[in-house]
Amino acid sequence: MIKVVIIGQGNVASHLVNGFNNAANIAVFQVNSRQLDTIPDANVIIISVSDDAISTIANHLKDSDTLIAHTSGTVAMDNINSKRKGVFYPLQSFTKNKPIDFSTIPFCLETVIPEDLVLLEKLVSSLQAKAYKINSEQRKKLHLAAVFVNNFTNHMYQIGQEICQEHQVPFEVLFPLIDETAKKVTTTSPKDAQTGPAKRNDQQTIKNHLEQLNSQQQEIYTIITKSIQEN
Repeated sequence: MIKVVIIGQGNVASHLVNGFNNAANIAVFQVNSRQLDTIPDANVIIISVSDDAISTIANHLKDSDTLIAHTSGTVAMDNINSKRKGVFYPLQSFTKNKPIDFSTIPFCLETVIPEDLVLLEKLVSSLQAKAYKINSEQRKKLHLAAVFVNNFTNHMYQIGQEICQEHQVPFEVLFPLIDETAKKVTTTSPKDAQTGPAKRNDQQTIKNHLEQLNSQQQEIYTIITKSIQEN
């Protein structure tokens, strides 16, 4: 039995608790950041709080002999001031009350001690997920890439939805296109999959599009169009 303590009450922490509760041979305890003096004995302590709070919480645990890992995509492992430290980063967007299938989620792992990496890999395996050995510098770049493919892409969905709503067009008409584009990049490079007026250098269509947009949307459209054409 692997005993896990998760410090945090947010989306990632809550989903991890649920996942471990449904896993075999894992005993999980959830505490908040005000309970650091009463943490149960464990094999692993996972800090799942805001990035700015990780170092402060880790510092309270610096004398612990337990493996301490955080779940951040951007904070370096060395921000944990402990001889046994690591990273247990699930690369996914977590939403409160939305069920998560952990078998589809990649976990980026990093430790100082090789035996601790094996321990984190066992935790990933208990969730039926896939583990990747990723160092802190690689993880920072991966998180940056994730912002582009997730957060920025979602903002494009918002703009598209606003355009549809403004002109009384159901946004759901675009769902098959969204799905097909997402599926395509799993088998074809994004560069090869690129289509549209910018790729074709269709200046008349680009001009017509710009005339229909507000000033902020025009700026976004122009920058992305230029990026596509110069790529």
